[in-house]
Amino acid sequence: MARQNINIGSSANDGTGDPLRTAFDKINDNFVELYGSDNDINTLDANLDVNNFAITTGVTNGNVTITPNGTGNINLGSITVNGSQISSNDSTQITLADNIQTTGTMNVTGAATLATSLTLATGATVTGILDEDNLGTDSATQLATQQSIKAYVDAQVTAQDLDFACDDSTTLSIDLDSESLQFSGGTGITTAGTSNTVTIAIDGTVTTLTGSQTLTNKVLTAPTINAATMTGTVTVDSISMADNTITTNASNADLELDASGTGSVRLIAPTTAVSTLTTADITTTGTHTITGQLDAEGVRIKDNTVTTLASNANLELSANGSGVVDVKNAMTTVGQTITGDVAITGAIDVDNIKIDGNNITSTNTNGGISLDPNGSGNISLTATNVIVNGELNVGKQTVGNTLFMMRGSKIQPNDTNDDIVLESNGTGSVVLDQVSITDNKITTHVSNADLQLDTDGTGYLDIRTDTQTTVGSAGGGDALPATPTGYIKIKIGGTLRVIPFYDQA
Repeated sequence: MARQNINIGSSANDGTGDPLRTAFDKINDNFVELYGSDNDINTLDANLDVNNFAITTGVTNGNVTITPNGTGNINLGSITVNGSQISSNDSTQITLADNIQTTGTMNVTGAATLATSLTLATGATVTGILDEDNLGTDSATQLATQQSIKAYVDAQVTAQDLDFACDDSTTLSIDLDSESLQFSGGTGITTAGTSNTVTIAIDGTVTTLTGSQTLTNKVLTAPTINAATMTGTVTVDSISMADNTITTNASNADLELDASGTGSVRLIAPTTAVSTLTTADITTTGTHTITGQLDAEGVRIKDNTVTTLASNANLELSANGSGVVDVKNAMTTVGQTITGDVAITGAIDVDNIKIDGNNITSTNTNGGISLDPNGSGNISLTATNVIVNGELNVGKQTVGNTLFMMRGSKIQPNDTNDDIVLESNGTGSVVLDQVSITDNKITTHVSNADLQLDTDGTGYLDIRTDTQTTVGSAGGGDALPATPTGYIKIKIGGTLRVIPFYDQA
């Protein structure tokens, strides 16, 4: 309901105003509207209750909001509240008389004055800030100003220096406040600084172990030079070497090549004599290249043919003493009959079989090797040990299928579920290392040796045999006879033990 105004007329008792009843009716309606309980927005009791110097809401848990109009302020005495800002409207300070606790961040844009001390979460309590250049006060609660710290540090640095000692016993004293230390390189040495690092390097004028440098006017006394490359003419005493020519420096001097002791002068590459070459006996090692033919006594060598000079003369290849005629390349003949021993150094290929050293191999891809005696002949392997790398397949002679194979350290039958039988001839035994197997008995092959049954890793010894629930003639499964029939001696884990035994029920 909107507020109702009482018409009081133009002047007193002029008869134009509201009658008294009408006027008081409007007053009652206005008070009902103001203090009524209809929770209308204009009802004071439904929103605010002013009583006993307190302003509160008439609604449970309702907020009290004081909102000025437009840009107006809320004035509480000398305190002005404008939005989120609190100020003093009489230009005096604002005093908060009680403790203040804030859970957010406190920002102070002006100066902050603390009457007593400043205590943070941890550390000492700060009671003041001193301005002392010498930091003479030994206080655990006083802070120093920036100017004081700088003045103190400058004074300390000015009063100190850093001393350096050189190899020549010279002492350098550097004032830390005004002087700097310079690193200067000597001959062939340079220095450079980057950030806080000083790098000392040598230049190209210094000879290093791995660098490439040119040595000029240097005398090397008894040097050892490995794999040297020399350009230009090299002079060694009276010998000059230039390009591919070795000459003598003295006129008409002989050039002698003389090996030490029993050594020989060897000409490895093809040698060409541009004039008559007169020699004594020559012993040469290596390859000789002769253009044309070579006639030596009754033999002529030309191109790839060796022939006799005399008609119908035999050509004999004969080694001296116990030497042999060594043919290095493939040789084609019209068929030879060889009597006596033939010694071959290197490999010999016969069709698809190669014999090289102690090995016989096949040369065709995936080709096999067959050892097939004639008639009833046997293949005998007389070596003490026969080593098979890979699989050894043993088959029936009449059928040809494989009965068992040997692979690595295993012997296994070729057919699934087949047994492997090791059987001796007559009354003999099958001996495995130091153990003999005869019929159904396993004994040690060495006299007085222990027979050990040992498992691998954490495996157990599993004895599979028939069992019974009675013991002897006087005992059952839960009551043993008082005295066993005897005791079995047996080693368990290498220690000799005795196990009692009883007669079968």
